[in-house]
Amino acid sequence: MIEIVQEKEPDFIGAETTRISIFLNLFDVHVNRTPIAGKVEFFRYKKGAFLKAYKSAASDVNEQTVIGIQDAKNRRVLFKQIAGLIARRIVCYLREGHEVGVGERFGMIKFGSRVDVFLPAGVDIKVKLQDKVKGGESILGVFANEI
Repeated sequence: MIEIVQEKEPDFIGAETTRISIFLNLFDVHVNRTPIAGKVEFFRYKKGAFLKAYKSAASDVNEQTVIGIQDAKNRRVLFKQIAGLIARRIVCYLREGHEVGVGERFGMIKFGSRVDVFLPAGVDIKVKLQDKVKGGESILGVFANEI
């Protein structure tokens, strides 16, 4: 299940973004992959609650890691690994300073969970609300100058 929302992301991008939330149920693959190649410029771990991951409030109050990557063209993407009601274990191998490739495995959230990806203005969103996405295969969006 996917949610697509326009909202301001104040921590890393500092502007209006498109947030794509991907909800993972117990039967989905929970390995997480980087949405963009570049350098990890922002990393935060936040303790929190364990609401059901599909609830909007989960993005703000649930336990999570928050990762910001800047690419070679200075474009920024932020994404979160968010624990759910059952998923109470987040594994993340990234830290500030790490260089990553697009689609690279960087961790997992055990059992049901959620991943939020914040894309800056000007990204052409390629997924729709009812789409089923696959890690390392589905393209969430394309930067305008790369279409």
